[in-house]
Amino acid sequence: MTDERPVRQPSAVDRVAEDWVDTLVDLDPTIATYIGVAGRTGEYGDTSPAGAAAMASAARSAKTALDAAAPADDVDRVTKTDLGAELDLVVESYDRQLHLRDLNVIASPPQSLRDAIDLMPTATESDWRDIASRFAALPDALEGWRETLLEGTRERVTPARRQVELVAEQAARSGAPDGFFRQLADGAALDDGAPLPESLRADLQRGAEVASAAYRSLSGFLEHELMPLATPVDAVGRDAYELHSRRFLGAVVDLDEAYEWGIEELARMRDEQERIAERIESGASVARAIEVLDADPARTLHGTDALRRWMQETSDASIRAMDGTYFDIADPIKRLECRIAPTQEGGIYYSGPSDDFSRAGRMWWSVPQGVTEFGTWREKTTVYHEGVPGHHLQISQAVYNRGELNTWRRQLAGPSGHVEGWALYAERLMEQLGFLDDDGDRLGMLDGQRMRAARVVLDIGVHLQKTNPDGGGWTWEYALDFMRQNVNMDDAFIRFEVARYFGWPGQAPSYKIGQRVWESIRDEVAARQGSAFDLKAFHHRALALGGVGLDTLRSALVD
Repeated sequence: MTDERPVRQPSAVDRVAEDWVDTLVDLDPTIATYIGVAGRTGEYGDTSPAGAAAMASAARSAKTALDAAAPADDVDRVTKTDLGAELDLVVESYDRQLHLRDLNVIASPPQSLRDAIDLMPTATESDWRDIASRFAALPDALEGWRETLLEGTRERVTPARRQVELVAEQAARSGAPDGFFRQLADGAALDDGAPLPESLRADLQRGAEVASAAYRSLSGFLEHELMPLATPVDAVGRDAYELHSRRFLGAVVDLDEAYEWGIEELARMRDEQERIAERIESGASVARAIEVLDADPARTLHGTDALRRWMQETSDASIRAMDGTYFDIADPIKRLECRIAPTQEGGIYYSGPSDDFSRAGRMWWSVPQGVTEFGTWREKTTVYHEGVPGHHLQISQAVYNRGELNTWRRQLAGPSGHVEGWALYAERLMEQLGFLDDDGDRLGMLDGQRMRAARVVLDIGVHLQKTNPDGGGWTWEYALDFMRQNVNMDDAFIRFEVARYFGWPGQAPSYKIGQRVWESIRDEVAARQGSAFDLKAFHHRALALGGVGLDTLRSALVD
């Protein structure tokens, strides 16, 4: 398709939003890497308490400027509403001292500082010099974060002991002699196949050792200094949880109602799975049906090369099928690269394209060590979730819509409830459109959806210290058993996932709650429009907004 819409004249509201992006890139250069724009790509931001204070101060100033800017049109009204809510959250989170306990197994500085390197280009000598510089900058970045955690101990705001222990183990693996940094330096090469100059290779090797040593030092600090001071309580409590939930949803929801809805949704998923299991084999339980599917050679991939090829083929086929029918997909968006991630932590994730599409959107699979076989029945829905019509289409469409959306709207806005809610909406949409009619593929989709429903119950239950479905309390052991009963996955994955929920409050429920909001908005628009409702037109209008909170999404599409 060709986008022939005129380019909007930037407004006063757009200028505030663009200034905020510039501020974020200045305060945290990894954001420049993330969105693929020019910046201090060999550096990190200030992770110390002073850095957090600077971010909050900048947010206050930006909010003042935003309040003074008059919106010129509906695009501005959405930007002003959503950016204002985001800036308020930055300040409120700082005032509540959430940065002082920012430590968990998946999305805190030890992971994000390292993850930024995955997105750095590697085509030229200059690219590798940036990587060497970022290696060398890691000790200061980790030291700044250590100062923040120590400030938390003085303020009696500490992370949970369980998270400290697990992140210490992660840091030790990253800092090992054969860990991430050394492997990347040893395998460094230019895209054209030319060797790196020896001086540059030496810089990379030195940088890798410096970075590895910094992570080993961090592991020791966490284990020996922070752990004795960390809180033994996993739950963050209702007040903090409400703030986390609002941050991840861009909306205020009734958490008690959501907990009860999650229990009901979980039962509905279980019943639907049991009906499919009966079709796969007469009298089969869900567990038995999974055994049948896992034993089917036609549904099994051997090795990561086969996995990557299958991901790419499935993704490409989905793009061809969706374009012109249920979506209009521009040519730059049709390029999605499927890759095996350089880490072995487990999980599948997406990284968006650079602002000019010179770096394509990418679907990454982090394969745990020793895992060599993969069931396509489990993962076809995952490809739709991460690719098209899921994350890739949604995020890349916002980037493509640069003629209307400022940089913040197309690259940085949108909480996980919007993004992950859309991805689960996309999974169900593909089932409704007939792309998951195969009983195995549909069971795999339901397995993932059941997991997301279980996360609503577990996450809210743990942090609000609610009564569990069996009438007791939410302990670590009960949470593990609860997930084992509802998720058919390797136990190491389950343990990691439960640790994630315990340490990253409010994020996991945003997927399923976000899907619920997306579906309710579509259904409400369809009911209002009656026979005039057009699904492709609804999708186009929704994705054209870029990233927004779910309250903003509803007001833009329904109100």
